[in-house]
Amino acid sequence: MQLAVDSLDRLVELVEEAGGRLRASDAAGRLLALRQPPEGLARGLLDPLVASDARLRWRGSFVALAEAPDPPLAEASFVVFDLETTGLAAASARVCEIGAVRLRRLAPEAVFETLVAPGVPLPRPVGRLTGLSDAELRSAPPLERVLAQFTTFARGAVLVAHNARFDVGFLDRALERTSGHKVAATVIDTVPLARALLRGRVERTSLASLAWFFGVSVQPCHRALPDAQATAEVFLRLVELAFDRGVSTLSELEELAAPRPRRIHAKRRLIAQAPSAPGVYLFRDRAGHVLYVGKARDLRARLRSYFQSSRQRPAVEAALDELERVEWRVAGSELAAALDEVRLIRALRPPANARTPQPEQYVYLHKRGARVVVSRVPSRYGPLRRRAHATRAARALKGCTDEEFESLLERSPLDRLRERLASLTEAHEEYEARDLRRRIASLERVIARLERLEALKELRLRILAPSLAPGAHDCFVVCNGRLHDPGEPVETRRTSVCIEADDVDRLLVAASFLAHPPPELVVVPLEGESPGGGMAGPDAAPTLRAPLAVPVEWRHERR
Repeated sequence: MQLAVDSLDRLVELVEEAGGRLRASDAAGRLLALRQPPEGLARGLLDPLVASDARLRWRGSFVALAEAPDPPLAEASFVVFDLETTGLAAASARVCEIGAVRLRRLAPEAVFETLVAPGVPLPRPVGRLTGLSDAELRSAPPLERVLAQFTTFARGAVLVAHNARFDVGFLDRALERTSGHKVAATVIDTVPLARALLRGRVERTSLASLAWFFGVSVQPCHRALPDAQATAEVFLRLVELAFDRGVSTLSELEELAAPRPRRIHAKRRLIAQAPSAPGVYLFRDRAGHVLYVGKARDLRARLRSYFQSSRQRPAVEAALDELERVEWRVAGSELAAALDEVRLIRALRPPANARTPQPEQYVYLHKRGARVVVSRVPSRYGPLRRRAHATRAARALKGCTDEEFESLLERSPLDRLRERLASLTEAHEEYEARDLRRRIASLERVIARLERLEALKELRLRILAPSLAPGAHDCFVVCNGRLHDPGEPVETRRTSVCIEADDVDRLLVAASFLAHPPPELVVVPLEGESPGGGMAGPDAAPTLRAPLAVPVEWRHERR
């Protein structure tokens, strides 16, 4: 407790010494002896201290004194700026042009424009893109003088830039070389601000896309001042939209424009009580709609991974942006959680799980005269997840004999198709060869899928997994192309099997666990069991591991 009080008092002192506010990364670095901590991590470390003391509050990426002024947006001053550089890497490239527009009372007040002598040759691609030349840059003022002029121009204002991380990175590097300091002003990035305000209305948030969307008067052209002027117009339009959302002060705009990693990291409070147990989790938005469903062996560890700085796939990042509540349901085992995940995705259809195919989309191959067709009617050749691959495979099999189709799993049609492909050597046959190559590739994928399904049909075993009841086990039975839940009646007599689309995903989940069974699972053969799949007793269940003939490639089905 005393350590926390001392840390809090020291944090207040640091903020007071900095003039009333201090960047989170600088505060965490000085308070906790960390070297350049990421902003999201710094905020997460400091958040308990800031939240527990009425003397402090968050102002965007800054820790500020509670009495620090928070001006209305209409009274704040902004400097919208843009840099042109000799390259993309701040460590090696140099600034060659700075342009800026100062806004006062949300109206243009002054402009700043100058070339900068970079001290290095201008790469030819950069010259073609910007229209600049080495000759005019050699006669430009040096960086030290330009930085002093720009600092004077921007004094007392909030900095605004499009993709501010790039521009501020160069400014920080240049200031460190010339003065040993970094940018101290508040910075607003119009990219996350546009994403927050225009979600669902624009596909891209590049400056050119936003300039077109808003119809600004100055088109960006890879020169500093026109790009800064275009960004300023875009920024003013975004501020108008922010006003419509009830944003009225600078601190509220800073929070709205927070970079995604910081916004997401700040939501870690939603998982504070997550248990270290297997289960499923649901991301819900403000209205309670389910955005994403996942499963985990350790709910706490898995959920915490979403709030680190590492990137997620776009659909999950969009779900994290809208996340307001996390719900979890503990399961007895990871296997039970994975099966529950399949059920929930089918029932709820969350948008971030949209790439997971639904059973009604699965198809089968059928022979119809000289053609092979794709249908949802079950057959021994399916179910197949990717209709596009199934359709190309069916086109590749056009004209195959009944014997070839019956021996499809022996890959007999492939030799004939490869011979045909090898014969297409003339220039005018190039298009046909390319098309045939794609069909063969799809057919190979389909056959590999069918081979896996055929192996699934042969599995006859029981999987014992820990139950939620203390000391108890759940018994899952794999038999005749189905995975039976605990307590479900099981027909153990061998039958001719067509795997149903509703069963294949659950079977694949079980197969992924059988490839490398975790230590808590016990796997036993089904032969010799009672018709209902019950056990003769715990001593009759020897543990099996490697002897199961489960293909290693099934591992990728398990997440």
